[in-house]
Amino acid sequence: MFRLLASVALTLSLVTAATAQERVVNVYNWSDYVDPKALDEFTKQTGIKVVYDTYDNNEIVETKLLAGKSGYDIVVPSGPFVQRLIGAKVFQRLDKAKLPNLANQWPEVTQRLAVFDPGNQYAVNYMWGTTGIGINVKKVKEILGDVPLNTWDLVMKPEMSSKLKACGIYMLDSPEDLFPGVMAYLGLNPDSKRIEDLNKAGDALFRIRGNIQKFHSSEYINALANGDICVAVGYSGDMIQAKNRAEEAKNGVEVGYVIPREGALMWFDSFAIPADAKNAAEAHEFINFMLRPEIAAMNTNFVSYASGNLAAKQHIDKAILDNPGIYPDEATMKRLFTNTAYDERSQRTVTRLWTRVKTGR
Repeated sequence: MFRLLASVALTLSLVTAATAQERVVNVYNWSDYVDPKALDEFTKQTGIKVVYDTYDNNEIVETKLLAGKSGYDIVVPSGPFVQRLIGAKVFQRLDKAKLPNLANQWPEVTQRLAVFDPGNQYAVNYMWGTTGIGINVKKVKEILGDVPLNTWDLVMKPEMSSKLKACGIYMLDSPEDLFPGVMAYLGLNPDSKRIEDLNKAGDALFRIRGNIQKFHSSEYINALANGDICVAVGYSGDMIQAKNRAEEAKNGVEVGYVIPREGALMWFDSFAIPADAKNAAEAHEFINFMLRPEIAAMNTNFVSYASGNLAAKQHIDKAILDNPGIYPDEATMKRLFTNTAYDERSQRTVTRLWTRVKTGR
């Protein structure tokens, strides 16, 4: 009997150990968007293995989620995509009882995110930032002389972007992130869904497409840092990463980031759990861990994006907190706008216009 009980105890122990080893969370996030040490610390403290995949545009995430059975437990889409995917019933409601660290979130950011997620039922902000212009300061000034650099004119005025063409301009491969800024530049409502307004933005981009060397949503980081290009339209944190890489390389490249005076898009990347996630409990543990102030700060210090976690500020590097390109001042915040999801008709229009811009046809 003793041997039988011992055998049963050993079996149960092995089963328990195997079950603990099997705990996993499958995360699908943007490239270069988390401190690997944060993932290691999560596994160390919880025993949950993180399977971490990356992407560089929202469309990939949307396609996988709409197809179903993506295999992911956590995704990190941007605002309008959150809104659209909530409408498609792709996400499950968050169990806020399992997320006590929501108390650390930034009220203003949470309030702005509610535009896409009323009541903040499905998404928790991870990082936020702006879409603006990264520049190789020396090269741009050599080419253009003493002109204002904090303007969309740098890329949207054909006579200016044509001068910068030789040293290289990259632009995001993401119409949802570009059209609002272009419409603001044209004096239109940046969140307009009017076909006429979208056509005007598409035409403006088409006029300067010949001056754009490449449309890509991540390659501009190294290209700007290495001095291979002199202008990039992209995400604020990416430009700060490019600046840091150039400084680490000591290659003489001075990277600057400007939020255009005409206004810029304020975007939000947020944690959400797919409705068919197999590891929802682990997903909640992961999100709650990422909302710890010291962990949120660790990630901001690593990727140079503003955190949606207000309590994290006390742990964030002063150079990041004091950088207006990452944490804009109040006056700049007033010039930032958000964009809501396109309806089916306007989405078709934007897709058609963007294909024309990229292909030239």
